[in-house]
Amino acid sequence: MGGVTDLAAFTALLAPEGQALLATLRDYAPARELAVASRLRRDHPAELVSAALGQARLRQRAVAKFGAEDAYRMYFTPNGVEQSTRATVGAYRAGRLRELGVRSVADLCSGIGGDAIALARAGISVLAVDRDPLTAAAVRANAEALGLADLIEVRCADVTEIDTSPYDAVFVDPARRGDRGRGRIFDPEAYSPPLSWAVEAARKAPHAALKIAPGIPHEAVPGEAEAEWISDRGDVKEAVLWFGTEPGARRATLLPGGATLTGRGLPDPAVRPVGRYLYEPDGAVIRAHLVAEVAEQLGGGLIDETIAYVTADALTPTPYATAYEITDELPFNLKKLKALLREREVGTLTVKKRGSAVEPEEIRRKVKPKGPHSATVLLTRVAGAPTMLIGAPAGGTQGR
Repeated sequence: MGGVTDLAAFTALLAPEGQALLATLRDYAPARELAVASRLRRDHPAELVSAALGQARLRQRAVAKFGAEDAYRMYFTPNGVEQSTRATVGAYRAGRLRELGVRSVADLCSGIGGDAIALARAGISVLAVDRDPLTAAAVRANAEALGLADLIEVRCADVTEIDTSPYDAVFVDPARRGDRGRGRIFDPEAYSPPLSWAVEAARKAPHAALKIAPGIPHEAVPGEAEAEWISDRGDVKEAVLWFGTEPGARRATLLPGGATLTGRGLPDPAVRPVGRYLYEPDGAVIRAHLVAEVAEQLGGGLIDETIAYVTADALTPTPYATAYEITDELPFNLKKLKALLREREVGTLTVKKRGSAVEPEEIRRKVKPKGPHSATVLLTRVAGAPTMLIGAPAGGTQGR
């Protein structure tokens, strides 16, 4: 646990001496860890110091997901920080369950309790289940620290042995990282527990939400499930399979604004020449296969049948895509690009790519931008040909 490897060390952190150590380490600089550890070990047991330092590091990493106010009161494991749901996403999902009339949830594979916390804050009572004793202890500590212990019951058990019938809904967040450094798992049947087991658990409940990796193939989505892809500030965070909502629906939701786009089964947009504006759909829209719905809203088409860029002649505000005003369309040629940027005195260069093997850093290194002006270069394909589109962000199109 970033220094905590057993329940004894974790329990020591919860005692007054451990709490005092954590309080002193809130703003410590990890670069000075050796000196800090040497100083603290003069007055505290070495194991407790190691556990406190590890927990302090994890709390600093967790701020990005949970915010400083919560992160510095919570307890984490390394996997818990990596796999836990971002607070904004958890709150959104808990809100959807509350709107469905859900008042109790069996949270299976709860991890350190990020989702249980979001559910409890939505007024939903939660059974949080995890088979790892240390992780279950962290959930209890987090519920206590955040004043939610009355709404969160913690059980250390195998989720396959839990009777979920007393609950309005089931939430499952299977582990998607391998043991011993194997990294991310992409096969849904290699999740722990497998997706097929989670789907069967979902089918037994009035409502269910299964958190899965956003790269899940659409053909792997059960027919009775609604699939929702969620992004937060432009980054795709997860996909959710909903049961008891809209079977077969495909949805993209953009946070923090909450804009939601639902698929209507539109055919792929036609390919057309590059117009005055180029729209880059949000990643959740692309994952949900809803580029056609965005193109229809914009009155646009694709620049290439395999590239998720939409082009149009008019600037239309939309939360679902970022717009760029295009000034130049050139065949891919680094010498021409360098000359054009030098002529226009471009020193601040944003390079984006879709359908190009060239890396943005390589472009910046070779063209050596210099000057007071800025520009955006989009490396892509237009009707199959490698192309450079040059322009700048167009105002009034962001709605995330």
